[in-house]
Amino acid sequence: MSVIKRAGIAAAAVAALVVPAGTVVATAGPAAAKAATTQGCPYGAVCIYPQNAGWNGGHPSHFYYSYGAHNLSNMVGVHRIYNNQSGGATMRTCTGYNGTGCQGYLPANNYIDKDMTPINSITLQP
Repeated sequence: MSVIKRAGIAAAAVAALVVPAGTVVATAGPAAAKAATTQGCPYGAVCIYPQNAGWNGGHPSHFYYSYGAHNLSNMVGVHRIYNNQSGGATMRTCTGYNGTGCQGYLPANNYIDKDMTPINSITLQP
């Protein structure tokens, strides 16, 4: 078999491998990214938007990803909180630091406009 013929077969094999992989990535990537983010809040996060700004044009001011307590500082007035976590994951607001004095549960894919003046922490739980 000539060198040119072998090179042609190798190139065809590489093209057969590369094109399907590239097609799958190009198709799945953007579709998944569009479905994952809502109002600027990434999938899997709890987002808080600036005071009295509603959705703020899809620009949250705070993002929280990990389960557990998250202390807040200098957050007063009404803020929109959006829970973009998955499944049954919830978020709670708490009057004390380190997740103490918690109230209510915000289920996944829900939001609330909340006066954050008395709130000193939030918790995220599965």
